[in-house]
Amino acid sequence: MFLLFEEAGKFMAGRVLSEAESSAQVELDSGKRVKVKAANFLMKFEKPSPADFMAKAQAMGETIELEMAWEFAPEEEFGFADLARDYFSDKASQEEQAGMLVRLFEAPHYFRRAGKGRFRKAAADIIAQALAAIEKKKQLALQVDQWVKDLSEGVCPDAVREQLYKILFKPDKNAPEYKAVVEASRATHLGPLELLIKAGAIDSPYQFHWKRFLLENFPKGTGFAKLEAPLIKDELPLSTARAFSIDDSATTEIDDALSVQGLGSGTVVLGIHIAAPGLAILPGSPIDQVGRNRLSTVYMPGYKITMLPDDVVQTYTLMEGRECPAVSLYVTMNEATLEIQSSETRLERVLITANLRHDQLDAVVTTDWLEDPSFNHENDPKRLLDERAPLSFLHRLARHLKAGREIIRGKPENFNRPDYNFRLIGNDGAEPQGTEEVQISVRQRGAALDLIVSEAMILANSTWGLWMAEMGVPGIYRSQASMLPGVKVRMGTKALPHAGLGVKAYAWSTSPLRRYTDLVNQWQIIACARHGKTAALVAPFKPKDAELFSIISGFDSAYFAYNGFQGAMERFWILKYVQQQGLTEIEATLFKENMVRADHMPLVLPVLGAKDLPRHARVRVKLGEIDEVSLDIMGTVIERLDTPTDDGSDQDDSGNGNGEDDDAISGPIAIAMDMSEGASEDKAPPGDNPAP
Repeated sequence: MFLLFEEAGKFMAGRVLSEAESSAQVELDSGKRVKVKAANFLMKFEKPSPADFMAKAQAMGETIELEMAWEFAPEEEFGFADLARDYFSDKASQEEQAGMLVRLFEAPHYFRRAGKGRFRKAAADIIAQALAAIEKKKQLALQVDQWVKDLSEGVCPDAVREQLYKILFKPDKNAPEYKAVVEASRATHLGPLELLIKAGAIDSPYQFHWKRFLLENFPKGTGFAKLEAPLIKDELPLSTARAFSIDDSATTEIDDALSVQGLGSGTVVLGIHIAAPGLAILPGSPIDQVGRNRLSTVYMPGYKITMLPDDVVQTYTLMEGRECPAVSLYVTMNEATLEIQSSETRLERVLITANLRHDQLDAVVTTDWLEDPSFNHENDPKRLLDERAPLSFLHRLARHLKAGREIIRGKPENFNRPDYNFRLIGNDGAEPQGTEEVQISVRQRGAALDLIVSEAMILANSTWGLWMAEMGVPGIYRSQASMLPGVKVRMGTKALPHAGLGVKAYAWSTSPLRRYTDLVNQWQIIACARHGKTAALVAPFKPKDAELFSIISGFDSAYFAYNGFQGAMERFWILKYVQQQGLTEIEATLFKENMVRADHMPLVLPVLGAKDLPRHARVRVKLGEIDEVSLDIMGTVIERLDTPTDDGSDQDDSGNGNGEDDDAISGPIAIAMDMSEGASEDKAPPGDNPAP
């Protein structure tokens, strides 16, 4: 005796070894013995063997026309044997009955299951919908097959091109376009990105990087909803100070300005004036939500995505000729010794007399011009004459503050590598297309105006950080436990030392128009200025506030992504510059094994032929092919330019010592495609630079 039964949604047949009232012991063709509950019995038969019986049932089922079977089926629930007798004959064989069972089971769009071996016919409209869906799936499968064929032959279908960035970085793994790329990649034995490049899916490497960044960080676009900048309602006193800002010409978010009072009196008051959006923008307001979502302005050569809408920025920016609301830090000091005697924070209006642009003035405001009153250029700008004495004092103060920090750091800050400025010809601030001519100019780190601004901002950020801690008001701090290798800068809510900067505490507070952490800290500082020792009771954020930790987490992620994108775009334009200048060889310096840094441009690349060369060896490198999508370029050392020495040359050239590595280069692009799945079915931020 043999038994046909159902087990876990499958039909099986085997020889009955023993049978009780509620179950039977059955031996399968494989020799395996199973216990089958009586409720799962479907049919007993004497012959043929189970394997032959199942084969005949399958063959018989394929002959059954579903439409006719549906017509024969009663409206009420029925058994498969009953329908077999109606369909074949009243003496339907056991093979025919089993064939009907198999066929009914395979057609859930015609017959839905009502129990073991029991079924109920589907409504006609349901069948029509199901058949339409089946036909659609069939056509889609044919379309995927065609796309696979096209991709394999080096042609990118329009549908795949339109979904390119989602396929690579945020895929719907059930989408037909995704399946086509996976199948074509398997068929051609090419990686998905390589396959798509060869198929011409990427028209513009620049747009590839740009749209990938937007998909991951600005999926709804970079535009702003219409928002009105709230007015500052406070009756703010007008300061007696006259302030000026120092930024580059592309800066529209002018966050900070400086003033100097009391020169020649023996006691000088330094004013550090910060734009005060925090006096008008309230936590939880619509504009705050915009800043909270973006967290920072995104910078790249020739373009930027601002944290706040431009009309909002222009309402609070420290514009020349205006009496601007500001959060001002006044630091009183001895003019001769520069010893700090006291500090005070005020909420006020400040007249901005000038917006100085360092890219226009670096050649004028030199160390000689600042330190020697008799030194003059042939054509000194007239607007600088009124600021020469304050700038000279500020430069002297900046050098003093820097020297004091370096004592705490334990070693000087290293500015032996220059900064580079990128200019896209004809861009004029519009979104780049990736084909513009690029100019790269050198700007030495630690230039006089840079030093003035950076030291003033460090002083403000450290002073306000310590003051918030003294008032018991939490803030967002950056700290570094030591300058040992591998010790990174961390963000937190406690005032801890920053070893890289050589200060007791450091709270970003001087760029509230372009960094959300600074806006948060400004709210806290305003509370301290208004309420003093009771500020902790009224400050927007309380100690151990979960919101602060959430902001820190979000900012860390966004800032890392934004800086990584900025680094990638700078590398793109460096490679463009190499192409546009027709450079085939460069002079470079070996800074680690098989890695060189170009001497006259901001390019780092791996090289061959440097195995036996020491660090800091100067070499001539022949450049290889450029890949603008992966941002890769290789080189080969063809000549050593310096004289070999035996001193080991192990000096530190690792940047500014702030615990962050700026030698990162492009690596493999991480895509979100999983080639192991079935066919049915992803530069560390630069160190603390307090300059605007």
